Amino acid sequence: MQKLTTQAEWITRARAVLPAGGFGNFDPGIVIARGDGSRVWDEDGNEYIDYLIGSGPMLLGHGHPEVMEAVLEQLPEGMTFFANNAKGIELAETIIDAVPCCKQVRFVATGGEADMYAIRLARAYTGRSKVLKFEGGYHGMSAEAQMSLAPSKRVNFPQPVPDSAGIPDAVAQEVLVAPYNDLEAVAALLSEHKDIAAIIAEPLQRIIPPEPGYLQGLRALCDKHGVLLIFDEIVTGFRLAYGGAQERYGVTPDICTLGKVIGGGFPLAALGASGEIMKHFDKSIVGDDRWLMQLGTLSGNPVAAAAGLKTLEILKRPGQYDRLREVGTALQDMQSQALTQADIPHRIVGDATLFDVYFTTSPCRDYREARHDDAARNKTYNDSLRASGIFKSPGKLYPSLAISRDDLDQTRQAVEQAVAKIR
Repeated sequence: MQKLTTQAEWITRARAVLPAGGFGNFDPGIVIARGDGSRVWDEDGNEYIDYLIGSGPMLLGHGHPEVMEAVLEQLPEGMTFFANNAKGIELAETIIDAVPCCKQVRFVATGGEADMYAIRLARAYTGRSKVLKFEGGYHGMSAEAQMSLAPSKRVNFPQPVPDSAGIPDAVAQEVLVAPYNDLEAVAALLSEHKDIAAIIAEPLQRIIPPEPGYLQGLRALCDKHGVLLIFDEIVTGFRLAYGGAQERYGVTPDICTLGKVIGGGFPLAALGASGEIMKHFDKSIVGDDRWLMQLGTLSGNPVAAAAGLKTLEILKRPGQYDRLREVGTALQDMQSQALTQADIPHRIVGDATLFDVYFTTSPCRDYREARHDDAARNKTYNDSLRASGIFKSPGKLYPSLAISRDDLDQTRQAVEQAVAKIR
């Protein structure tokens, strides 16, 4: 059937009703009509292999039949209740069985909410106010999180740089910023500032991996100074391994946040910790002064919980993570080989389950090093991939379990064409 509205027309309509013509998430110059398995189609019918996968949640691909069946079974029973439901309780049990630091969890609707509450929980538990984060680390849209995510200017550490208008100056007084993968900088800040409640870190920062011993060093420093360690596992949870980065790297934080994969493509996130820390959500235990209020209209809704439960059940089956890493490694190797043969300096940065190419000779240990020597080259490369039917972010590639051998073959051809263009 012929489309009644072209993509160009949808883009024009979006510009009239949406600031900057988009939802604020991705390139507003493309409007996605549908997804199925490893593929998405835009409103003009152009087909793409999807390595964006909704920015991570569609680890099984679009419209996985078992997940669809679970959702369709739940829909006639109710979509949301603002009350406890069995699916949400089952999902909490499943998360606790999988994730080392979680003995209890609280559900929210988005990863940004989970990170905001994790910071607030650390402050409630410790009675301290300051938070230490890492330059370039992404923890949602709260005022604290929007400090030195992508600073436009370099300043001396630990001074934070607001990434958004509308953030009070007072917020900066409660946030300290350090370079990632630098234990000496963290140790110095913890020795100097005695009012730090928590360190919040992505164990895999965007796509920058921790150096050997780095996360273990953070754990030891937090223990030494009575500071809580928060792992933001919104992205890495149930992606790097079934138990997330905690399982992959062998380091257990005090608090973690989870999102994306646990909702199976629906809005759902969570934070978890020990019962001792999580008691601050229970007024009957801690009293009015130490109680942390938390509620949300869609928190733990049964549709998202049903999708998440089935997704986690599938991921727990033997061989799933081996297969995911095989796909990711194949995608890494095909790009590295083509770029090496063309004598183009580059680094593959990240984990086999989440990575991208940097056109640089720098080691990419932290935010300031992880830059392209030539940003125009990266744009040309990614534009060429898009033109060849590869849908991805210009700074990140998400493998999924839906990727087939045919998808890999088509991707290899697209990579070779993109390399030829930048050469």
